[in-house]
Amino acid sequence: MATQLLQDFPELSHLSREDLEDMLTDPAYFQAIFHSLPRVKALYQSQAEFGMANESIANKNLELQQSLYNLRAGAKQAFDDAKALEARWKELDREQREVYQRFTPQFLLMRLRHATIAQDELSESLATAFISASPTPHVASNLTVSNLGTSGPASGTGTPGGLDVEEFVRDFKDQRKIYHKRVIWGDRWTAGQVDWPNE
Repeated sequence: MATQLLQDFPELSHLSREDLEDMLTDPAYFQAIFHSLPRVKALYQSQAEFGMANESIANKNLELQQSLYNLRAGAKQAFDDAKALEARWKELDREQREVYQRFTPQFLLMRLRHATIAQDELSESLATAFISASPTPHVASNLTVSNLGTSGPASGTGTPGGLDVEEFVRDFKDQRKIYHKRVIWGDRWTAGQVDWPNE
């Protein structure tokens, strides 16, 4: 056993057999011999150096701790701001698409068609109301396209029922003019004669 010990630790070759036996039986003596070995001293030296290096790194980390906390807080605030801006952008994008939808060619054509129908109904209701307000069939029969607004018996400042024929003719012509303009634009649109800019 002593031979194996000396092979593993040649530093102990200067010790006598009695010293070796004392070292194995006396823990204090063993510790004294053990800590005097060059390999053990080198191990402790390396351990001390690693310890000081770790301490230096720890001190540097502590110095950076507050700035890292500040950076983390700033990053979190920036992330929250970005999420809020993203949500706001989605809302504005939706509103923009809704606004643009009201100005697309398809939507405007639909509005033109509805307005044309409404204008036709408005002018027809104006004529119907005028005829319905006439007091006698004779007056109503005189209100034809050929004699409205002429100098015949039904023209002038009014009728027996108090209705102003000239005013009706003027209003009716204005309403029908708007209607026919809308019809013309609708026909042109359908024929592909209306160009829309890309912007």
